[in-house]
Amino acid sequence: MSGDGTVGKAMDVLDQVASFGRPVRFAALLAVSPYPKATLYRFLQTLTRQRLLEYDPEQQTYAVGLRLVRLAHAAWSQSSLAPLARDHLDRLSRQIGLTVHLAQLDNGQVLYVDKRNATQPVDMFSQAGKVGPAYCTGVGKAMLAFLPEAEQARLLTQQSYHVFTPHTLATPDALKAELDAIAVRGHAYDREEHEPGIICIAVPILTEGGRMLGGLSITGTTKTPGMAGLDALVPHLKATAQDIADDGVAWRFPGQDAMQQTGT
Repeated sequence: MSGDGTVGKAMDVLDQVASFGRPVRFAALLAVSPYPKATLYRFLQTLTRQRLLEYDPEQQTYAVGLRLVRLAHAAWSQSSLAPLARDHLDRLSRQIGLTVHLAQLDNGQVLYVDKRNATQPVDMFSQAGKVGPAYCTGVGKAMLAFLPEAEQARLLTQQSYHVFTPHTLATPDALKAELDAIAVRGHAYDREEHEPGIICIAVPILTEGGRMLGGLSITGTTKTPGMAGLDALVPHLKATAQDIADDGVAWRFPGQDAMQQTGT
């Protein structure tokens, strides 16, 4: 539950509607909502009037509204690496023929902002726009490993450490040790830690000054191309991440103005 007053609570409700991934009835929302029936209904009405939600009177369902879609598109264009990295992802995808993900950290979680499918796609959790765990994905660990120490420590406390597979790192100490190794090695692995049979290599996208902008990964399976096959692609992955970072020099990074004002 949000601690940011009315606006924060309204955003909680908006997140709940969106999390269903389909139009949802009031009863289903109430079953998972921390708010009383009258409060939830009031927020739904406000969000609908503001066109952030749409209500279907025939089906009696709520769904994400078109105004939110417009805002999301603006955020994607202005605050996402995706437009900047598009050509680089296309080129890497053509070179390797495997699935490529571009991601950024969002409150300690992985936000997938773009994706290129393999020539022979593999069914997996990640899609552009989806949010996934950072502690058990290659791209998440690659980003966490290159954060400032205090920020990294804070985000380690926010991970759920749910055990998805026998390979999942399930404690902060285990994850911290892995992140230290990644920082030395320069790239991360997902060794079937989130989904059985799915493996990946990942690198951070870093500015010349060491600021972490996002992460880039190549995904395969234990059979195709296997970990040895992914390892052979590390130079391609690092070169593409560097190209994206170089193009990012002129990009207006989210939060940059605030950081400059505070002298950080």
